[in-house]
Amino acid sequence: MTPPRDDLPYQGLRVLDLSRVLAGPYCTALLADLGADVVKIEPPHGEDARHLGPFREGESVYFAQLNRGKRSLALDLKDPADHALLLRLAGRADVVVENFRPGVAARLGVDQETLRARNPRLVYASISGFGQSGPLREAPAYDLVVQAMSGLMAGTGTPEGGPTRVGESLGDLVAGIFASWAIGSALFARERTGRGRYVDVAMFDALVALQVTSLSLLTATGALPGRVGNRHPVSSPFDTYPTADGSIALAVASDGVFARFATLVGCPGLPADPRFRDDTSRTDHLPALQEITERWSRARTTEAALAEARAAGVPCAPLWDLEEALESEQIRERGVLGSFTHPVLGPTPYLRQPVRFGTEAPTTEAAPSPGLGADREGVLTEWLG
Repeated sequence: MTPPRDDLPYQGLRVLDLSRVLAGPYCTALLADLGADVVKIEPPHGEDARHLGPFREGESVYFAQLNRGKRSLALDLKDPADHALLLRLAGRADVVVENFRPGVAARLGVDQETLRARNPRLVYASISGFGQSGPLREAPAYDLVVQAMSGLMAGTGTPEGGPTRVGESLGDLVAGIFASWAIGSALFARERTGRGRYVDVAMFDALVALQVTSLSLLTATGALPGRVGNRHPVSSPFDTYPTADGSIALAVASDGVFARFATLVGCPGLPADPRFRDDTSRTDHLPALQEITERWSRARTTEAALAEARAAGVPCAPLWDLEEALESEQIRERGVLGSFTHPVLGPTPYLRQPVRFGTEAPTTEAAPSPGLGADREGVLTEWLG
């Protein structure tokens, strides 16, 4: 277990993690990053992610990174003795997180009604594909399924191509983030009422809730933006543009920035042109604006275009992959990339929860992911006495 740190918001919080693979473990990893004592309850053969690649030295890097800073206790919840032990632990827990399909927790006797009846202060969070209610509640869900149904894929990609999945498993990750946020809210309410809450988080709901720009367009115009590639559906120029040796992203989202952009591209009179007088007009006359922008960008290297745009006060960016982002001075200074020392994998990088509490970047090394059932004695001693 990581040595206690009084400066972490969740230091002393006890979390039972009954979840597996991604959405639940990501949620509890965020809690562990903030100091919670997260005890991962796994079946005797280990949770599924231990057996998912990529692997190094026979160990799942995926599992190790998602389960840093946690402890492991192997229990067979169908075994009466192990089930009784789980109930005792839940009686001492502050939070339980599970991402079984709806109905499974009840069949195992670890549902929120059972556990909260024994521990009214318990905050119990369920994460699932479609939530605990509705006609789809029992439908199997993976990230691709919820991205496809949420509307997110329909709005991602180019007009010429088909719907495109966002590259990461956004449905799982966003559900995990919303769950960790909801747990914090329920814990705050508990401080006032003395009672815990039940939290029901659906991956489908979480992805639908992200689409605020699309809903504003649907409300205002009766039409969705559809697939518009990298450009913004409302603001222009707001896209990626070719340079002499690559690409650059430009983001112009106000009249003031557009005036600076006009000077940047050598056309200071553009704001007076009726075609470009405001955001809506600029988007309505996008081909003409695109031609002006590309004439400027194609004549410059990416480095030169970035330097000129920054000097002009026009928001811009190079197109980095993850490796380039992680190697940037900005990420190093912010401390988003952490590291722990795993007994098999050795030094292993991981992505910390990204919020700073205070002004200093985090510097402590997380505890590694646990071996299967490796923490039984310590957990039982510390939690049950």
